[in-house]
Amino acid sequence: MPDLDLSLAIAHHLAVFGMITVIASEMAIARPGIGAQEVLRLARIDTAYGILALIVLAVGFARAIFAAKGWDYYSGNGFFHAKLGAFVAAGVLSIWPTMAFIRWRRALKDNPAALPAEGEVRRVRLFIYLELGLIALMLVFAAAMARG
Repeated sequence: MPDLDLSLAIAHHLAVFGMITVIASEMAIARPGIGAQEVLRLARIDTAYGILALIVLAVGFARAIFAAKGWDYYSGNGFFHAKLGAFVAAGVLSIWPTMAFIRWRRALKDNPAALPAEGEVRRVRLFIYLELGLIALMLVFAAAMARG
């Protein structure tokens, strides 16, 4: 049976890659000309993104506190703080798409022909691109952090 350190590392990595997959799915679906079914799908996918982000955060902190290297290693590591900052920034950026998906879904509920304007879809895509960039930066910081 794997030890706690390995179990937390596995859970953390799976959650991070799940989060990346979900964001990539949002990028693939949120395109100009989006249809009603895709709008509804985006709302469900975005919920999964939020859940995975919370799992990443919870397991990440559990790892930092309870795993092999311990809190002293992480709390004094500048790359840990940079990684956490990139994560928080990505989370803040994710608010715009989430709010847009909620608005789009509500508009569809009121009027089945109400689809988002192309300009708004493009803005949402920009925020998703920025989130992906910050998550890529998190992975760079994680690799640097692991090396001390």
